[in-house]
This record gives sequence, C-alpha cells and structure tokens, in this order.
Amino acid sequence: MPDVPTLTMNDGRTIPQLGFGVFQIPQDETETAVTTALEAGYRLIDTAQGYQNEEGVGAALAASDVAREDVFITTKLTNSEQGYDATLKAFDASMEKLRLDVLDLFLIHWPLPMFDLYTDTWKAFVRLQEEGRITSIGVSNFEVEHFEKLAAETGVVPAVNQIELHPQFPQHELRAYHAEHGILTESWGPIGQGKGLLENPHIQAVATKTGKTPAQVVLRWHLQLGLVVIPKSVTPSRIVENIEVFDFTLDDEDLAAIAQVDEGTRLGPDPRTFDRR
Repeated sequence: MPDVPTLTMNDGRTIPQLGFGVFQIPQDETETAVTTALEAGYRLIDTAQGYQNEEGVGAALAASDVAREDVFITTKLTNSEQGYDATLKAFDASMEKLRLDVLDLFLIHWPLPMFDLYTDTWKAFVRLQEEGRITSIGVSNFEVEHFEKLAAETGVVPAVNQIELHPQFPQHELRAYHAEHGILTESWGPIGQGKGLLENPHIQAVATKTGKTPAQVVLRWHLQLGLVVIPKSVTPSRIVENIEVFDFTLDDEDLAAIAQVDEGTRLGPDPRTFDRR
C-alpha cells in the first residue's frame, strides 16, 4: 500500500497530499467507490454538499475497517446555504449524512462575490472551529481579492484554497500568493476533466519516457509542486493507478516539457463571475 506523504497546514494540522475526490459520482455508486479508494490506501476523501453524495461517503466510512482517526474528510458548503445562520444549519445536515462528530476540513465552495455573503459565512466557519466541530477551515475557488476581504473583516486566514489547477492552467500567481500567506493549495480537476490534457503530446512523451500513464505523470507533477491533489474515478483499476505515483520522480527535463502545456485558460467557471446558487 502506498505511503502517502502529508503536508502541514497553517493551523499546524496535517493533510494527506493525495486524496480521492467524489465529484459527479452518483449517490448509489459513491459508497463502493470510496470503499475501493480506502482499500487502495487513500486516506483523504473530498466531497461537497453540492455533490449530493455525502451519504455514500458516510456509509463507506461506517463500514470500513480503517480507523476514523486515520481518515481525513473534507466537505464543502453548498452555494445556496451561504450566510451565518444558514451555514450552521447546513453544517449540521452534512455531519448527519457523513455520520461524523468532528469534520477534518470544511470549505466555502465558491465565493459568489455578487451576493457578498462569504465573510458572514466565514465567521460561522470560525465559530464551528472554535467549538471543536471542525479541525481545519478553508475555502475553494477564492481569488486574491476574496482573501483580502476575509483578512480585513475576520483576521482569520484559511488553511486551504481548493482551486482548478492542472498543467494547462497552473495558477502561478495565485499559488505565489498562497505561499506568501501560508495557505495550502489543493488542485481540483487535476488531470484536465477529460478535455484533452492526457492526450497532449508533451504529456504523452513524458509518460513514454517514465513508463507511466499520462494520468500518473500529471498527478506526479502536482505532488512535486507541493500541492494537495484529489483525482476522481469510479473505475477500480484507475483508482489504484492514481495512487501509484510515489515510485518515480519527474526530472527537470520532464518538468520543462510539462510546462509547455500551459495555456493560461480555465476549463471551469471563473470565480469572479460564477453565481450559481
């Protein structure tokens, strides 16, 4: 079983560097997928209220032989429940579905700046952490201006920002801001969401050279950049394949080849304008 390294967050707690994401996995398939991931050695499971599969994650955790303290669970607040009181209520609902007493990491899923609720939401997150119901708190899809507003109004820096990040969109400037402020970067959509990244000739060439699959090459790239990465699959063989990335290293030539994939364009929504509630 792979020995997945951990990274230390700004609150002193650690998070596995590679985890299993359940985005778009149907509720009735989630328990099986998470069970497969736990058996393969994953110890970070990333879900969200908006994925509508927290119950499947909870069922897999309850049935697993892996001790609760050995598994790191992340969920995210759904956009429609932002605001102080709504956040507290939504958190209780998640905990019931996940069958947990304490959550490892809670994230604001999107900033939704046009509704101007994320600072009130963040204050509820801080309260939940102070009460011991969450060990770490963070955000997802936040840009620099959103962090600056949180800092000005609450003084509490998020431990994590989970963002779209892959070789086509490596987020150089935002990663530099994170590093300056002690915020851990976590990559969603890490292997390009099936939109051509793995077929890129530069990725293919590195895969041929290393004897690894294109997905393994890209995941290794994330790890060597010091990112947390959460690939998703429902195929057992790929779930196993995605964690088998600790037995090789990309050299400078490989990293230079992958750098050529950078297009500077998103595959997903822009956090500054995304307003889906």
